[in-house]
Formats: sequence, C-alpha cells, structure tokens
Amino acid sequence: MARRRERRGEPSQDRRKERVGPETREEKLNDSDASERKLIGIFILFFIIIPAVSVLVYVYKYGSGTKRLEPVITERGPIKTDINFQEILTENTNVAGNESQRNYDYPVLAYITPWNSKGYEMAKRFNSKFTHLSPVWYDLKSHGHSLILEGRHNADKGWISELRMRGNALILPRIVLEAFPTELLQKKKQMDKAIDLMVTECKEMEYDGIVLESWSRWAAYGVLHNPDLRNMALKFIKQLGHALHSVTSTRNPKQQLQLVYVVGPPHSDALQQHDFGPADLQSLSGSVDGFSLMTYDFSGPNNPGPNAPLNWIRFTLRLLLGSTGNNAQRLAPKIFLGINFYGNDFILSEGSGGAGAILGRDYLSLLEKHRPQLQWEKNSGEHFFVYFDDNNVRHAVFYPSLMSIYMRLEEARFWGTGISIWEIGQGLDYFFDLL
Repeated sequence: MARRRERRGEPSQDRRKERVGPETREEKLNDSDASERKLIGIFILFFIIIPAVSVLVYVYKYGSGTKRLEPVITERGPIKTDINFQEILTENTNVAGNESQRNYDYPVLAYITPWNSKGYEMAKRFNSKFTHLSPVWYDLKSHGHSLILEGRHNADKGWISELRMRGNALILPRIVLEAFPTELLQKKKQMDKAIDLMVTECKEMEYDGIVLESWSRWAAYGVLHNPDLRNMALKFIKQLGHALHSVTSTRNPKQQLQLVYVVGPPHSDALQQHDFGPADLQSLSGSVDGFSLMTYDFSGPNNPGPNAPLNWIRFTLRLLLGSTGNNAQRLAPKIFLGINFYGNDFILSEGSGGAGAILGRDYLSLLEKHRPQLQWEKNSGEHFFVYFDDNNVRHAVFYPSLMSIYMRLEEARFWGTGISIWEIGQGLDYFFDLL
C-alpha cells in the first residue's frame, strides 16, 4: 500500500498571468513579443496540459474501481489530529445520525468475546453496520486419540435470534483449532472427523459458516516449517471449505455456508516459511470466502509503540496483493483488514518493561484521572499520550481515535478490501459512527 492516493495540485495561476510585454497604442506586438508568447504557449502545452491529460488517463485506466478518498462523515468535529482529552470524554457516547446507516459498502466482520458483554450489546445496537458477526465461542481439541469440539455452552441462541430479527449479518462463530496438528493432518480419519464436527455444528446450530483460526497454532508447533505438513495444512483448509460450500444455509437455500480463515501478517520484509504469503492466498482463494488479516499487535512490552502502524498495514497488503493488476483486484475483496478497537498501556521506566491491553472504559478513566496531552504520530497514524502513575512510573498509552480508525477505513476502501474488528466490545460508542 505504498500507493497512497494524493490529490495533484492545479497548475499555478501565476503562469497564466505572466506578462509578455505591453502593446503600444499604435502598433501590434513586435516580433520579440510574439516569440515570447509562442514559447509560453509551448511551455504550457508540454509541461502542464500534456502531463495533466496523462494523469487523467492513468487514473481512468488504473484507478477504476477505487473511490476518491474524501471524508465520509464531515459533521464529526473530533475527526482530526489535534484532539484533546476533554473532547473525547464529552463526545465518546454521542452517536450521530441513523445507527443503521452504513458509510462503506465493503464487508465488515466484527468479533465478539463472551468475556466482554458490551460486544453483544454493540452487535445488536449497530447490527446493520456489519455483514459478518463472529462470536468467539469454540475450540476444537484433541481428546486422547479422538477429537472434541468445545464451546456450545457459550452459544446464545436468543441473542442470535434477536440479531436476525434486526438485520442480515451472517453469524460465523470462531473456532480455534487446538488439536495436535501432526496427528490431525497426517491421519485421514482425524482430518475427516474434524471437518465433520465443524460442519455438523453449523447445521445443528443454524450458523452461516465459521471463522477458523489455525495458522498461528500450526506455526507454533513447527508444522509450517515442514514442506509436506505445510501442504497437508493447505489441503485441510481447502477440504473444509469445500465441505462447508456443499451445505446450504437453513435461512437462505441459495446461500452456501461460508469459511473465513484467520491469517497473521509477516514479521519481516522477507517472507519466512511459516508466514502466510501471496502464494497461500492464491492457493486458498477458491476454497475460502474471506481472510481475516490480523494487522494489529505490532508492538509489545519489549518494543512499546503503536498498535497497528499505517505504513506497516500498507506493506502487508502490498506484500499479499501486489501493487496493481487483476490479481489484486480479484483477491482484495476477500481480505478483512484487521482494525483494533483496543489499546495498550506500556510501562516505559527502565528495567520495568510491561504492557497491558486496555478497553474503552480503561482509556476514559486514564483520561479523566491524568488529563494528558494527546499527541499524533504521523508515520503510524495513531494518537498516544504519556503519563506517570501513582508510583511515578512513566507510561505510554496507544488507543484508537476517530482519526486513526477513519484513516484505516479509507485505506481499506482504497485497496478494495473489507475490514475485521477485534473486538467491538472494546471500543468507544462513537467509533461506530464511522462504519
């Protein structure tokens, strides 16, 4: 995403006002004046008009399908870089306009966790803002030489019914694949059993599909470092996708069950064997309906900083999709670009490094207590502030703002991707104005 769209300046009006010498009252322009005017005409033709036409042709040819990066919400004053803590404390609960109106037409996947009840409330309140809702309910685990799918006790059928009465968002619960990967991938019976458990759960609970998370687990087990096991892993995902696609939704007979697959960003400029790369995206694109890309958690206790630097997000998308071309246009709509609604509170004092994730309520408490000066970090596109706690320990807090979220939503629009939000119970109410 090195290609941020910039608006080209108009040709300077001063050039049009350049003087070429006054006429006398009696005579026409002399030869010198005529030559000078001719040179200026040539200059305007070759250095202004022709380049401008070239730009228009380029935009028409390569920019079709993209939208101009104009603000979608102009009435929200706090969408700016120079915000202060008082504005956030005053405005964060104010949701402007129609809560069901969408400002973007791309897919929006929202995660909801059972340990944060606010997410359930936000899913109901802003139901029409989302195309996919993924409650974090299930784990598929090894049980001796067999497999079990845990998590149905988390499923809330009443909440699902209420969601479906209010809107059309698809319900795709997340399943984390924690089963021993070497056994799962090398034994056909185990692979078939795992797929059957997940498809059967969708049928019995009337889900619209699943979100599967397994790549990071496989990487931790070293599976992705083995070329044979890596190929088996890709084969498993494809087989699962085909199995889900063979089943129609109980709510809509014309719709197949969907598979969204969770993938992480690369951790260096050069792809490692365990990284999910463009070849994997291409290989799975026919079997997977969407890829939930975890473009957050960039910084940690040992390297405090922004949660999801914008230049890193661009690098990740450019790596997966390439710069231009039909392949990027075809695959981009399948990506759900990850956006965090949580923040981090980093300890900066020497020798006492640490960090803790903070939710919206924690962030507001810190603002109210410390009344900090918020700073805008241009390169990362994030707001942060520094404070000292009661023990005089220095902290840095990075938490989303309207401006940081808006810039990422626009980036998704520029590339033609969707977005995925981790997770909607962790944000501030007025974040949803932007969706």
